[in-house]
Amino acid sequence: MVTMATASLTPSWAALLIPLLVLGMPTEEPTPETPSQAPGGCQRCCQGPDSQDSSGPSPSVVPYVLPEVRPYINITILKGDKGDRGPLGMPGKMGKEGSRGDRGPQGPKGAKGQAGSPGEPCQARYSAFSVGRKKALHSSEDYQPLLFDTVFVNLDGRFDMFSGHFSAPIAGIYYFSLNVHTWNFKETYLHLMRNEEPTVILYAQPSDRSIMQSQSVLLELASGDKAWVRLYKHQRENAIYSDDVDTYITFSGHLIKPGDE
Repeated sequence: MVTMATASLTPSWAALLIPLLVLGMPTEEPTPETPSQAPGGCQRCCQGPDSQDSSGPSPSVVPYVLPEVRPYINITILKGDKGDRGPLGMPGKMGKEGSRGDRGPQGPKGAKGQAGSPGEPCQARYSAFSVGRKKALHSSEDYQPLLFDTVFVNLDGRFDMFSGHFSAPIAGIYYFSLNVHTWNFKETYLHLMRNEEPTVILYAQPSDRSIMQSQSVLLELASGDKAWVRLYKHQRENAIYSDDVDTYITFSGHLIKPGDE
């Protein structure tokens, strides 16, 4: 057998030899040939050319045998080095959105976070006033505002002593109270006003005795609304009593609940 081994092959030779490795070369069996007589052999004249003298010696003929060729290729020498990675291809089209999966199990409880920084202190909002009057008053007109001459409390100056009006600094619910002293044999008739609207009255009929009368109310005010008191002269004389020593007439108010901003 003849072994074909190549120390190094070019890629073109490798492409030609790979089919031989897979299919192989056909093997030819030796074909026996008809022995021919030696040129100097004896032959009788009466015998034909095909007759041989069995008595004469026949020379031995060695037939020609073709060698059997079986190719062998070392695959390891055909494999080259690993090439470089090729460039990244273009991204493909986005596929269809899949169906929504089932809800997963609830995860474990996380660790407690750090405490935040302290916030700003709560700013409470206040509004209050309380004023009084030490002078008696007779109504000389149909509607007459009640003015005051004494201040007990007036936060932020929201009560105007010249007009007798309280101006709400913020929207909310306010509480108001009014106290007066009636005058003997005279009628007492007052309105507690929200802007130009009468809300409640304080009334006392004429009597031979003077008494203290009071009225209170909760009012919802918007920012800038005004609360004040006026006397109303009806069919009879309207008056409230006081003196220069004691304070008989008071008007007070304060914020109960701020409104929503």
